[in-house]
Amino acid sequence: MLRYQIVPVTPFEQNCSILWCDQTRKAAVVDPGGNPERILKAAESLGVQISLILLTHGHIDHAGGTAGLARQLGVPVEGPERGDAFWIDDLPKQSKMFGFPHVEAFTPDRWLSDGDTVNVGAESLSVIHCPGHTPGHVVFFSDSARLAVVGDVLFAGSIGRTDFPRGNHKDLINSIRQKLWPLGNDVSFIPGHGPMSDFGEERESNPYVGDYA
Repeated sequence: MLRYQIVPVTPFEQNCSILWCDQTRKAAVVDPGGNPERILKAAESLGVQISLILLTHGHIDHAGGTAGLARQLGVPVEGPERGDAFWIDDLPKQSKMFGFPHVEAFTPDRWLSDGDTVNVGAESLSVIHCPGHTPGHVVFFSDSARLAVVGDVLFAGSIGRTDFPRGNHKDLINSIRQKLWPLGNDVSFIPGHGPMSDFGEERESNPYVGDYA
């Protein structure tokens, strides 16, 4: 069984997530934007071993703590899709712009593509390329847990911004409607910020991308 805990990090209160396999206690950290000590403390309290870092996209509040945490733990980094390489290369500049401590650029051990699979212990998640907020944004989906980690693609009652470099509003809408909605109304999702929701609720009431929008 795949389980999760949300660990808010950075001044942007970004929803870093720890996903773990109940059987093996192996865990992945999704989007460690900062505050590594908070992430490590949460993992310790859960009794899980972090074996992987996963990234939905390259913005600093999601990727800023990656290089340091990966080096400290000696674990690989997987994701996002290669289209976000320019964002990751730009992390040092992003850190200055937003007043973060200096953040290192890095190269993921594995760039992900639509249809790939990532493994967390005995559990597997599908990789869904969902451009729009950024060109290389990916979503991680567990069919068995009916859970998606969607980064900044979709929020409870809202959608991701598309006014950043290489953002595209039409692409974002298509990503949500053509790639996320078909997964099923019963799928709960962890957004990059704010409370969780499920696809059925968003299809019913989201003013930007719901069925009645």
